[in-house]
Amino acid sequence: MGERKQQVTETSQKSGPRGVVVRGSGAGFSQEILAGSHRMTADEPASAGGTDTGPSPYEFLLAALGSCTSITVGMYARRKGWPLEETTVHLRHSKIHATDCADCENKEAMLDHIERDIHFAGPLTAEQRSKLLEIANKCPVHRTLTSKIEITTRAV
Repeated sequence: MGERKQQVTETSQKSGPRGVVVRGSGAGFSQEILAGSHRMTADEPASAGGTDTGPSPYEFLLAALGSCTSITVGMYARRKGWPLEETTVHLRHSKIHATDCADCENKEAMLDHIERDIHFAGPLTAEQRSKLLEIANKCPVHRTLTSKIEITTRAV
């Protein structure tokens, strides 16, 4: 039965979305990440007790949002035949007190805040830049981060 389960898992990974595997020692913060055929390392900065051998988990989160944003606006511009030459996305993550958030119900909580600055290079019109900014807010990762997320966790 173990071989069959392994075979089903491998088959579903080939036909569906690729999964990610993360492994870490209990001795430190450094983590080995396997995403398809790609190997990466996550860690915490030395100031947080890590060894800074890779980006932090929040830096990976920002990278996911930034890369999805750039891919999405680039794809849209290509479809429209617009002269977008390059997209640069700068992102920052912070925690703010909900009291600083006008729309927050619980004013005692902390709220995650991501700032995303996008530079569109190329001879685009003001209307094209405005539309690309609108499209940036529709990238799949942006939609995921701004929707309700359900995470199922189990020990296996």
